Amino acid sequence: MLDIAVQAEPEWPAADWDGAAARAITAAIRNSPFATLADADFSVEVAVRLTDDDEVRTLNAQYRGKDKPTNVLSFPMVEPDMLATLANTDDGEVLLGDIVLAHGVCAAEAAARGIDVGAHATHLIVHGTYHLLGYDHQGAGEAEAMEAMERETMAILGLHDPYDDTDEGG
Repeated sequence: MLDIAVQAEPEWPAADWDGAAARAITAAIRNSPFATLADADFSVEVAVRLTDDDEVRTLNAQYRGKDKPTNVLSFPMVEPDMLATLANTDDGEVLLGDIVLAHGVCAAEAAARGIDVGAHATHLIVHGTYHLLGYDHQGAGEAEAMEAMERETMAILGLHDPYDDTDEGG
């Protein structure tokens, strides 16, 4: 079973962030080779923090050596090669990882795309979830595979194609 905890700082607009994060994370996991994690007998925990640019800038500098805010950071707690063995856990819980979004960056990107902040944040949570599942976008092939999964997941959620520059929202 998925156990998703969301903490939203005041700069984030009032919304059902718990529900949005749960839908995004569940859809991403179910649209992956690790779909069984969504209905596991043990607790699969994901924490989502919606915060400000300054906090994300600090985390980005500390963990990635990049002294600037970014839209989303993911902190996987399970090594990618161990994900397939999680079904055999007897711990009762697995901490999959943390996803952190920066409000200012997210809001600016949403405005530039002409989409709702909530829809863009949902995409970033989907994106972050795929990072927790071991996906990356460092090379062209990896990026194409990850983007395809994100597009599929956003379509499942009834939201915009995050990589279609002509898409005006959803």
